[in-house]
Amino acid sequence: MGEGVGGFAPGDEVNVIPSFSMNRYFTYGEVIIVPDHAVVRHPKSLSFAEAASVWMMFVTAYGALIEDAKVGAGDYVVIPAASSSVGLAAIQLANYAGATSIAVTRHAGKRQQLFDAGAAHVVVTDESDLVEAIMRITDGKGARVAFDPVGGPNFAKLVSALSFQGIAYLYGALDERATTLPVLPMIDKMISVKAHNIWLTSGDPTRRKDAVEFVLKGLESGSLKPVIDRTFGFDDIVDAHRYLETNGEVRQRAAFPLDIVFPRSLKRGHREVLRSSSCSMWRHWGSA
Repeated sequence: MGEGVGGFAPGDEVNVIPSFSMNRYFTYGEVIIVPDHAVVRHPKSLSFAEAASVWMMFVTAYGALIEDAKVGAGDYVVIPAASSSVGLAAIQLANYAGATSIAVTRHAGKRQQLFDAGAAHVVVTDESDLVEAIMRITDGKGARVAFDPVGGPNFAKLVSALSFQGIAYLYGALDERATTLPVLPMIDKMISVKAHNIWLTSGDPTRRKDAVEFVLKGLESGSLKPVIDRTFGFDDIVDAHRYLETNGEVRQRAAFPLDIVFPRSLKRGHREVLRSSSCSMWRHWGSA
């Protein structure tokens, strides 16, 4: 291991949490080098495929819902593109924290699957008006938090469905059209809109430690569970990319658009080989 690196030994089973520049460290390989702060011990209750999938999805949602918004009992959390990997993680985290999850999808075919994934409520925007549906679910109060990777013109509806001093997190731009804001309703209800990504959490030592401990506790209790769509061997990496490229179509047909994981590989901790699972291919920006 690198000079000054401690806490691990050759042969330890570890995972890698996204907390470094992909332009500096690369994880497509049978042997890789990563900074020591990115290495976490492999959860014994998970397979390597499962462990490779959890950190990006859960830590991304954790940073907004748990670390910043501190959602809890009595809070409603709206989750657009809920059938994505991060969306499914957000449902689980909201439930784990005691909040009420409201999954949003365009397609009626995903309704039951989202209920099965733990959503307390599901809004299908092809069938219902988003604002009316959320106000009905919340008895007219609105949701305290929205966690959105979509943006675009419909973001204004999402913001309008928030409660007094509600918070809307925007962590993606699935809709490439301009994202508009209902300024007067925002002023009236004193609503906050925040840009969000994983790096605020995973890039800070204290926040990263808290996130890892929170997720591990949830995994150990069974409240948080990785869900995997397909796994590919490392020799099939080209096929895995092809599968990702058709993911938009698959997402319209399949029940869940989830992580694609390479389940078996030898990884390098910091200049010394450790057994690890880090090569998870994920794409939370597909069809809602």
